Amino acid sequence: MGFVTYSPLGRGFLTRRFKKAEDLSEDDWRRRHPRFEGENFQRNQRLAEAVGQMARQKSCTPAQLALAWVLVQGEDIVPIPGTKRVHYLEENLAALQVSLADDELRRLEGAFPLGAAVGARYNAQAMRVIDR
Repeated sequence: MGFVTYSPLGRGFLTRRFKKAEDLSEDDWRRRHPRFEGENFQRNQRLAEAVGQMARQKSCTPAQLALAWVLVQGEDIVPIPGTKRVHYLEENLAALQVSLADDELRRLEGAFPLGAAVGARYNAQAMRVIDR
């Protein structure tokens, strides 16, 4: 049995493409997502910065680092990052070349303890339709 990780890049948050809520266009659905709203956005930015910092040290992108972490969790675990551009698809595929040492895995796990993300996983409307 396999496990497919949904949104392994945190809906784009872990790519470090968005540094502040204003970086999202007015019609971007993430502006209404609990983890991208108000204080939650800034608090979650601190988590994403840990990924960005380690990615710089490893000379890879934050997306590649995040995907590499998912890939080392087990052969039965597969990430499905969404993308609209070939450039990002190629960048994501390059995560296969990123290796993580045990100490790097410990650093990432220490920076992201279970429940570290701030804000609900989905907005109230979406939560009403989950597990029906």
